[in-house]
Amino acid sequence: MEYCVTRILNEMDADLYDYFATGQNGDVSFYLDEARKANGQVLELGCGTGRILIPVAEAGVSIFGIDNSPAMLEVARRKISGMCGDARQRIRCVEGDMRSFELDRKFDLVIIPYRSFMFMLTLDDRRNALACIHDHLLDHGRLIFNFFDPGVDEIATNSRSAGGILKYVRSFEHAVSGNRFALHESKQFDPEEQTLDWFMFFEETNPDGRLISKTSLALNFHYFNRYEVQHLLELFGFEIEALYGDFQRGPFRHGNEQIWVASKTNRIRGH
Repeated sequence: MEYCVTRILNEMDADLYDYFATGQNGDVSFYLDEARKANGQVLELGCGTGRILIPVAEAGVSIFGIDNSPAMLEVARRKISGMCGDARQRIRCVEGDMRSFELDRKFDLVIIPYRSFMFMLTLDDRRNALACIHDHLLDHGRLIFNFFDPGVDEIATNSRSAGGILKYVRSFEHAVSGNRFALHESKQFDPEEQTLDWFMFFEETNPDGRLISKTSLALNFHYFNRYEVQHLLELFGFEIEALYGDFQRGPFRHGNEQIWVASKTNRIRGH
């Protein structure tokens, strides 16, 4: 994911990231539409390698990105350096933590795409992040973020007590080395703690099929009940405008995606 608090991605992982973290159906278009509607400055938290950040700038919107991985930001900056001058001038990205960043400006829109808020593992993490976001929004500015909503069957099938099931996901070819990577993954849910341990395993082979390396990546998430999110947003000074179940703005259905749109108010009860 684009914002990792449990493990800083190393250079090799960051270079591989765009091959396996390809986003969700319609998410780029959705966030582009919302950035245009903001008609002002946009802040992206967990900007990663720039998958959302760069298209927003190319669409004519000024955007500021924050990520806590230097390696991911280095990949983003390499991409940004190849952009045309006008679009490049509309982007700024810095290393930072969504729980504690301090900027000398406020924004019309804050976005946290690709489920990155799920890396806020503790209640204090979530409180600090939402308070920090609230402080950096203009009056009536908006917060938009999304995360998956696991169904009961998925949690039961992939429970931590069951040990996780290793599944093949897909293969991809690295554009520079020409080597091929096979990706397998295993998920382990803990329904009592509302956590998910997501393990990814990569096997790299050269064009002749010889095994070159094996790499693993462990990600740790908190998954959210919809009413938990509603309560958190209302506590920390946000009024809910919409909850969608997909990036085509369809209705929320349990077991799919939670896409929240909320606007800043002055009614803060969570401090």
